[in-house]
Amino acid sequence: MTAYKLVVVSAGLSKPSSTRLLADRLADSTVRRLAQEGREVDVTVVELRDLAVEIANNFVTGFPGAGLRAAIEAVSEADALIAVTPVFKASYSGLFKSFFDVLDDDVLTGKPVLIAATGGTPRHSLVLDHAVRPLFGYLRAVVLPTGVYAATDDWGTAGDGRTDGLPRRIDRAAGELAALLAGRGPAAPALPEQVVPFAEQLAALRA
Repeated sequence: MTAYKLVVVSAGLSKPSSTRLLADRLADSTVRRLAQEGREVDVTVVELRDLAVEIANNFVTGFPGAGLRAAIEAVSEADALIAVTPVFKASYSGLFKSFFDVLDDDVLTGKPVLIAATGGTPRHSLVLDHAVRPLFGYLRAVVLPTGVYAATDDWGTAGDGRTDGLPRRIDRAAGELAALLAGRGPAAPALPEQVVPFAEQLAALRA
């Protein structure tokens, strides 16, 4: 059975970072859910902090470096993405946005994306709906209904009668992604594009 290709994009700047921690937990939960269905998953993590210089150079030169090219290819070939950003100035980070700016507009078309964010205060939780979700909507991705926001105080809490704790939100979002992937099956390898010479196309029209 072909394994699913899951790409995790983390825009955390510190090392270690809460952004990467949240990304890893979402990926682990997704892999666990799919393993229960007998499905295998190949996980690739893209750490944007390691690609910051290459991303900036790409804007200037128009050509990606080796690391950025590998990241773009991984995203292009992925069956699904988990995209996690820290919150800066009430929105996604500039590094996060810049990476998706260098992708072709159709790379994420129809691709499932689980969105998540981290921040210091719960007041930024709406960033998922007013900034991150519209970004991936523009890129024509299939954004999962549940986004996961983790404030500093969310780590290690179980929630209360009105609000689910972070572990439950992670499991719910991962369950949605796993269910969507299981229903689709892994993407088939892309077939090489057949180029028909223009003269042959004209001849076919005349026939």
